Amino acid sequence: MSSTTKHRFLRALHRQGVDKTPVWLMRQAGRYLPEYRRVRAQAKDFLNLCKTPELACEVTLQPLARFPLDAAIVFSDILTIPDAMGLGLHFVENEGPKFERPVRSREDIKALAVPDMADELRYVTDTLTMVRHELADKVPLIGFSGSPWTLATYMVEGGASKNFSIIKQWLFADPEGLHLLLALLADAVAEYLTAQIEAGAEALMLFDTWGGILTPQDYYEFSLNYMTRIIAAIRQHQKTPIPIILFTKNGGQWLEAMAESGCDALGIDWMTDMGVAHARVGEKVALQGNMDPSVLLATPERIEQEVAHILSRYGNETGHIFNLGHGVLPETPVENVAFFVDAVHRLSISSHSALLQAAY
Repeated sequence: MSSTTKHRFLRALHRQGVDKTPVWLMRQAGRYLPEYRRVRAQAKDFLNLCKTPELACEVTLQPLARFPLDAAIVFSDILTIPDAMGLGLHFVENEGPKFERPVRSREDIKALAVPDMADELRYVTDTLTMVRHELADKVPLIGFSGSPWTLATYMVEGGASKNFSIIKQWLFADPEGLHLLLALLADAVAEYLTAQIEAGAEALMLFDTWGGILTPQDYYEFSLNYMTRIIAAIRQHQKTPIPIILFTKNGGQWLEAMAESGCDALGIDWMTDMGVAHARVGEKVALQGNMDPSVLLATPERIEQEVAHILSRYGNETGHIFNLGHGVLPETPVENVAFFVDAVHRLSISSHSALLQAAY
């Protein structure tokens, strides 16, 4: 990335000066938007929406038409890779994703292969290319994937889980077998994210949604280890490195280790204080986050108070991207999102102006 880029999101990821703190939202294209709900109804089901590039492009752009966000993130799902592996992914209303054929043994793993990115996952890269064209360089485009550990939890459990007993039983009974699955997924994710770069992604995010359910030693071995491997593999194929954000939900206890993964930024959930996180990683990586999504259900006054608090906790330094600590809740009022985005920009101008003046 050039140091002269105009995009404050990319500049912040590389801890360069910005005029105001950039902001985008996880799940910024979602059910809280009436226009999204209309397109979702048109698509008939969620997977069809993801797999129809024209519709996925449309919903990716919807929040950008409403709010002055500093980045777009391609509309897709973290389970695209296991779906392409032929496990029979479908979504059940009020229950979430389900797999018809869960992976429960080494024999099941032998039946899996890294998907063909130009065939089975072309709908994702086609969407990225469409979105990048439509954005016309107004804001950067983020591509993403689930982490190997997070993908494995769904594949082994057969869907969402409350206690993850099946995959944890496998982890303790046959760790070498589980490593076979995670290694395969790491190869697939590295190829998938590289294909997204080639299709137009200007930053990447690894969503490690369920890394936080592990013990520290198991997190390092079964989750962070594979994300580190993916980042290294992507870097090998890049002439010009693009920034990578690593997000482990409930991973605040491992920030120092995560910062050594080779990533450019860490996503922080609301269970970790932003000031504490910044002090712990210093200038090693940028930080993204970390407002509780439920704050967006509150009054404008309370939203502004929380935005001001998080900005103050990070301090007058470069390297902060404002975001929620997780995705936008479906019941979030649209007007509250508009107020939130404005508050981040408005309240951060003065501190960045002073920082830029000091730099010159």
